[in-house]
Amino acid sequence: MLAMVDRVKRNSKRSSKHSRDDAAPTGDARRDRWRKHRVARRAEFVEAALTALHEHGPDLGMDDVAAAAGVTKPVLYRHFDDKADLFLALGQRGTEILLQRLIPAINAELAPVPRIRMALDAFFTVIEEHPNLYRLLARGSFAEKPVDADVVAEDKEIIATALTALLGDYMRMFNMDSGAAEPWAYGIVGMVQNTGEWWLERRSMSRDSLVEYLTQIIWAAIDGLARQQGIVIDPNKPLEENKVIRLARQNESDQQSQIS
Repeated sequence: MLAMVDRVKRNSKRSSKHSRDDAAPTGDARRDRWRKHRVARRAEFVEAALTALHEHGPDLGMDDVAAAAGVTKPVLYRHFDDKADLFLALGQRGTEILLQRLIPAINAELAPVPRIRMALDAFFTVIEEHPNLYRLLARGSFAEKPVDADVVAEDKEIIATALTALLGDYMRMFNMDSGAAEPWAYGIVGMVQNTGEWWLERRSMSRDSLVEYLTQIIWAAIDGLARQQGIVIDPNKPLEENKVIRLARQNESDQQSQIS
């Protein structure tokens, strides 16, 4: 089972004191039980915030979150420093939801085209199910309060870095120049992200149609580059070696993607 990466707020100089204080065991059983309770309670409030987001949209306020959680605002503020802290917690939860769907899809032992299609469908399913969460994080503010963190950009970085390693490993396997892996990865992620933002606002086609169009575009690029090197890959036949992305927690300020 792949280890899930915790949200790292690289663009924010501050992190929640509640998250830091509740993270590590102390050896004091009573205190540790209290800390676990606080962590669980905080997670409940994040889920309540997701419910409020679905109902009120990205303009929701702390009153809306408190109402969804069935508590008063002062209770919320015992678990979150401020609105920005809740925003970051929502970002962490959003990343968790996305990677839980996306990484298994990318790592599926399928032929190239079905694998691409499954990964794209995972991404678009998540933003279809949580459109207001994506809009809130992309906007970078909570209840008209700007937040010093670009969660969407951070997710883009995580995925592009992992995809760079994956593409590079396959290109080396076929004796191709892997120098193209990084710009390819960022190009693919940027295209998918921009298309996702367009689709959320327009909804001019079904998710299945959109996924199929993007699958064709991405495969055409891969197939074209491979053929330039005299390499023909059957799009509907699994490759002999299934390279996978492994995301593992490192420390509070860094993340790494590994291919095995």
